[in-house]
Amino acid sequence: MNTFSLKKTWPAVALLGLAACQPELDAPAVDKGSADFSSYVAIGNSLTAGFQSGGLANFGIETSYPAILAQQFAKANGGDFVSPKFDEGQKDGSGYLKFYGLTTAGSPVILAPGQSATATLAGQTTPRTFTNNPADYKFAFTGRTLPAPPLGSGAAELAPFNTAQPNNLGVPGISVLSADRTASSVPQIAGAAQAYGNLNNYYQRLLPAADRGVTDYTTFIGRKNATFFTCWLGNNDVLTYATNGGVAVATDPFSNLTDTTSFGRGYRNIVRTISKNGTVGGVVANIPNVANVPYFTAVTVASVLAGFQQVNPAAPAVFIQTSSTTTPVRAATAADLITLPAASVVATGVGSTPTNPIPNNLVLDAAEVTAIQTRTTQLNAIIAKTARQYKVGLVDMNSFFSTIALGGIAINATSNNAGFIRGNLFSLDGVHPTSRGYAVIANEFIKVINATYGASIQPVNPTEYNALLLP
Repeated sequence: MNTFSLKKTWPAVALLGLAACQPELDAPAVDKGSADFSSYVAIGNSLTAGFQSGGLANFGIETSYPAILAQQFAKANGGDFVSPKFDEGQKDGSGYLKFYGLTTAGSPVILAPGQSATATLAGQTTPRTFTNNPADYKFAFTGRTLPAPPLGSGAAELAPFNTAQPNNLGVPGISVLSADRTASSVPQIAGAAQAYGNLNNYYQRLLPAADRGVTDYTTFIGRKNATFFTCWLGNNDVLTYATNGGVAVATDPFSNLTDTTSFGRGYRNIVRTISKNGTVGGVVANIPNVANVPYFTAVTVASVLAGFQQVNPAAPAVFIQTSSTTTPVRAATAADLITLPAASVVATGVGSTPTNPIPNNLVLDAAEVTAIQTRTTQLNAIIAKTARQYKVGLVDMNSFFSTIALGGIAINATSNNAGFIRGNLFSLDGVHPTSRGYAVIANEFIKVINATYGASIQPVNPTEYNALLLP
């Protein structure tokens, strides 16, 4: 919240006359406290990079929470902050989802580049075909690919960021397990972490050519001489597993829930490295409960059943595959979470009978939800202990996102919540924030920075940042 105070100018008022005087306002006081923002470095995953609506593009990078923080730090003697943007002719980066409206049944029409769909939008009577034309994007793909499996992922190569090492080192998709080659004692996993530049095209684009496929993330960030840092890592140590319906992928060594031993070893090494063994100030953020994001809340068992019963009033239940060996198919309950990508599947009738259940990788059954939440609590305990060990601030994003999920947040008389499409805070992928959501997150970091370092960094006004733009 911005605060202003009237200057004590009453003698001048008397001299100039009341009719001619307007109250003069002071700018809010800004003080860096004991922090040194002259070289701010942000490390983390897609949330740090500015990922939105299923992709990384300049509009997201420019309104990432580190970019917003750096803008506020600059008012407190903060130094230059380099964001790894794409060239203007490639400004749409990897591309992103687009929203075309709501159907008469209330379902959103959301298309990735190259996708088409025929739907009747609300308020209309005739179906239309919508196509998200790839030619409308300025992509940053080079036409080459990363090395093929098993040494790489074979993903499309993104244009490298060739200037000086940026200050925002966020890498979409990265976890603690994949960031640090010392985290896991399993040679296959440790080796994949060291070769991560061959697996993740977002990481590869940040690496100098000589480091691709041979340098892990911890080594990479250790080359940066930060005077202050933020670290928001760990989400993908549970989220990758959760978004795949609690199903680990045999070919992906980072797709299961990360065990606590490996996470602790990797997380401590990452914080020790970026903080120069506790001599550099910073803040870390913990892992939100995945069940609080629209990816797991936008499609409910009740809404799917209601859809089935519109077609067949006698439809008894929604049927799902589970990870249980004794009950591999059963009727869903409200404790089971259906994922956002399942929406297009259930629209075809999948899940309406026990012989045609919703596939396991599109549902988090109740047992999987419990396992993920238990692991999140364990990993957050490690994050909190590490913050105390290296004497840095802790942003409790888990509690904050729970508050948002329960009651939303009012900003300048505008209601914002975790609702999909109309909640203002989450983008079209149901996991990553909008620019307004990132501004809200930046303010949470600022609160902890001010409290930890005796600083007076001013928050931003989130309503000045875009929410989801409706057609």
